[in-house]
Amino acid sequence: MQHRVRSRKWTTVSLGALALNLFIAACSAPAASTPAPATEAMEMESGEMDMDSGDMEMDMSGVPVVPAGMAYAEGEEIRFIHTEVSDPDIAKILTDMMSSPVLVVPSLAQAPEEMLAKVYVFTNGVKGMGPLGFQPDVFDNPPGAEGYSPLRTIILVTWADEGKARELKSDAEVAAAESAGEVTLEQPGVVVNMPFITWPGGER
Repeated sequence: MQHRVRSRKWTTVSLGALALNLFIAACSAPAASTPAPATEAMEMESGEMDMDSGDMEMDMSGVPVVPAGMAYAEGEEIRFIHTEVSDPDIAKILTDMMSSPVLVVPSLAQAPEEMLAKVYVFTNGVKGMGPLGFQPDVFDNPPGAEGYSPLRTIILVTWADEGKARELKSDAEVAAAESAGEVTLEQPGVVVNMPFITWPGGER
């Protein structure tokens, strides 16, 4: 009996020692290479994609180009485009002038006044590239000015004496000419969407 008990104790101790040695060996063994965590793999892939995208060039062939018109704002030349207008007759004039379709959107005429800036269109006076054959349009409130909006209500400008007509280049000059009785202004209720491309001190 005593021999068996000692044998069992020895067996228990031996098994415990063996388990401890195996544990120590496992801890001290070099870690097997494991796949990168999913987040690291995603970051690596993202980095590769960013690097690749930096080398990519966007193919712009076949992309339509909307022609820009020239006008004046604050005494300087600016560039803009016509995209939509509330009146079909004006749409045809602008479409023919720019050789690019200007869409008719009648609801633009219902835009509240606070959403509108102004564009002065000349009906007579100095010959030029304006839509009616006279000087270029004049815009108020270019981008950066309080009251800027791409939506413009048309103001028709007519010289009382064409012999005294001169090119006006700002809304302040138009206002001064009106105050002096040199021009009359008429608002026909036509609204045009006319985003700026360039403006005094900026561009897209």
